[in-house]
Amino acid sequence: MFRLIPRETKFFDLFAELSSSLTEGAKLLRSILDDPRELEKRVKQMQDIEHRGDKATHAIIMKLNQTFITPFDREDIHRLASSLDDVLDYMNAAAVRLVMYKITQPPPVSAELAGIIVLQSEELAQGVSLLEKNGSVMKHCDEVNRLEDEADHVSRKAIAELFEKEKDPIQIIKLKELYEDLEYATDKAEDAANVLEAIVLKSA
Repeated sequence: MFRLIPRETKFFDLFAELSSSLTEGAKLLRSILDDPRELEKRVKQMQDIEHRGDKATHAIIMKLNQTFITPFDREDIHRLASSLDDVLDYMNAAAVRLVMYKITQPPPVSAELAGIIVLQSEELAQGVSLLEKNGSVMKHCDEVNRLEDEADHVSRKAIAELFEKEKDPIQIIKLKELYEDLEYATDKAEDAANVLEAIVLKSA
């Protein structure tokens, strides 16, 4: 049906840009945790990606304030942008913590958690790309939620082993906070998937 006032499609381009930063950041974080050589330089790269994500998020909010007819609910646009940005924020926090706490040999489980974040980010990017086409978004949301459950299990086990095996209380604090940042990132990815799901259900 012809619309007298067309819906603004620029939002989809901005969300694609934000999703791209998310996936790029997740892959870099996994790479850093797998092999932390040149740590400060690569963490700076992570911060640059996070800043790029912030700019895309800000552009979405600015566009929201300037647009009369939006492709879906204004509140959902805001929530989706914020939740995707939150994932990037926690990924960046985990990377910065490596430098701040001088964690030069991250435990392998931290890279495992980052690998889950990579998979979640890829699913979110695919889900976001299908919004404009009214594609099969739900299966990607379901997979993000399944991966969050997996991350919870991995994180709980890692923290239990940390308290059982690590004798240095300072090291326990450092690694526990690293694990928590990574788990928070998976939680925020689930939040983003829930917003995507809500958008699809409202438009059904």
